[in-house]
Amino acid sequence: MDLYHKDVVSIMDFSKDDIEGILDMAEKMVPYARGEKIKRTLDGKILGNLFFEPSTRTKLSFESAAYRLGCNVIDVSEMSMTSMAKGETLADTIKIVDAYCDATVLRHPFEGAARLAAKFSDHPVINAGDGAGSHPTQTLLDLFTMRQAKGSLNGLNITLVGDLKYGRTVHSLAQALTKFGMKITLVAPESLMMPKDIVDHLSSNGCHPRIMTDLEDAVSDTDVLYVTRIQRERFPDPNEYLKVAGTYRVDKALLENARSDLIVMHPLPRVNEIAPEVDSTPHAKYFQQAANGVPVRMALLNALMGGEL
Repeated sequence: MDLYHKDVVSIMDFSKDDIEGILDMAEKMVPYARGEKIKRTLDGKILGNLFFEPSTRTKLSFESAAYRLGCNVIDVSEMSMTSMAKGETLADTIKIVDAYCDATVLRHPFEGAARLAAKFSDHPVINAGDGAGSHPTQTLLDLFTMRQAKGSLNGLNITLVGDLKYGRTVHSLAQALTKFGMKITLVAPESLMMPKDIVDHLSSNGCHPRIMTDLEDAVSDTDVLYVTRIQRERFPDPNEYLKVAGTYRVDKALLENARSDLIVMHPLPRVNEIAPEVDSTPHAKYFQQAANGVPVRMALLNALMGGEL
């Protein structure tokens, strides 16, 4: 695996071997991510964190990952804090940040922003979410969590439920799942079903997903239930959001019909799609999933920025 100085814009930029290499490296990073051991392989490096959309887990885990590796962080959390508020283009902003940093992490409300930024940067650009586009590093930590819980990624039955139209996490994840021969079920209201181009991609790669609207019918043979929030902020019409808000809810009653080893995942934040009573069950893996963002992003930063193992 040689990812030195490469951009991370889409999960499709990675081969299956690349993904497994990152996950293997992330496994080695776990004790360092927990502070049980110390690793300073990126001492003297600087990471630019540009987050132009709200974020808790992604932003903080990138910062934590950088600090755990001895890397300093320059942080911008709002466009109003940059010269973009004065009319500067994203391209010019990226050129300036690139001159100050050894890598840039970008979260942006517009799909395609990370791909554009990569064209104007000499150092690696990491897509931390671009509108309703993709979120490749979330996919890496999702796969890491599944492998932790299941021992292997090959041949799992996974159900993606909720906002599959606007949810960038499931867009990236669905594309990655085809590399591991997983069986995929898509559960969503008709108005929030997975975009046709992604369904076509799944089919062209030998994965013909089941498409359903009833969650109860999908749970019984599922290994991984991946739940997403219906995202109010992505809807151009608030009334359309209200029509689908609260469509699905995972609670103990639903899980009574599930496999005993089913795991429930969620990229967070949740609103009311997973009942708090699920948190104490062995099914719940979403908080561990969030914690896994640190070792996975440590592995990725280390590979991209040339840290020695």
